[in-house]
Amino acid sequence: MERAQETAPPRPPGSQSPQDAEARGDAAVVRDALGVGVAVGLSGFAFGVTAAGAGLSVWQACALSLLVFTGASQFALVGALAGGAGPFAAAAGALFLGVRNTFYGLRLSQLLRLPRAVRPLAAHWVIDETTAVSLTRKDRRGARIGFTVTGATLYALWNLTTWAGALGARALGETSAWGLDAAGPAVFLALLAPMLRTGTERAVAGLAVALGLGLLPVLPAGVPVLAAALAAPAVLGFRAVRGHGPEAVRGRGPEEGGGA
Repeated sequence: MERAQETAPPRPPGSQSPQDAEARGDAAVVRDALGVGVAVGLSGFAFGVTAAGAGLSVWQACALSLLVFTGASQFALVGALAGGAGPFAAAAGALFLGVRNTFYGLRLSQLLRLPRAVRPLAAHWVIDETTAVSLTRKDRRGARIGFTVTGATLYALWNLTTWAGALGARALGETSAWGLDAAGPAVFLALLAPMLRTGTERAVAGLAVALGLGLLPVLPAGVPVLAAALAAPAVLGFRAVRGHGPEAVRGRGPEEGGGA
């Protein structure tokens, strides 16, 4: 007697298999990551022009993009040099601004859990955009894909456009006329905004913006960004003083805490 063959139960019409759903999710992550990488990578033109205007040679501008690769810190460095600051003072301001990447790395190390062998390379790609794309993913697989595609696309395009911008500085003209230096912050804010779901998160973001913009005219480059990090403990401390419990600080009401 022949053995009956086991068959999987038919799927309802219009449904998709887990493999199809995973493929669609991966494609969406790649699409978003490529969009961020291309949009921000084009601002390398602005850095190349600014670096050339500050007196850096083409190879010096390209070396900064290859070895430093943190756009805001690079702009801070060449901007300070253009303003007459010494190399050590300019480097100090850029270093202050780049400290934020250390905190990004601490968060991403827990999220991505990459193999030890690739961590040095991954650390070079820990910047605003790769962090934002990774944190918007719902699982580790998506976060890894988003981080890798964003980092690779942005690194390649940023370095290419830095070289082109430094070579064609005279043809491109002033950076402010193109507005490319604003592309990175604009994309980062667009990715961050949907994540601000609670009143506490919105208060922290608003205070951070106020601190950063308010201190910008009076503090050296990079320091206002670090000062903006004080927004989180300030808001949480204020809510604690007003008598809110842990549930309110996390954005939940007492009735959601599962009490008796």
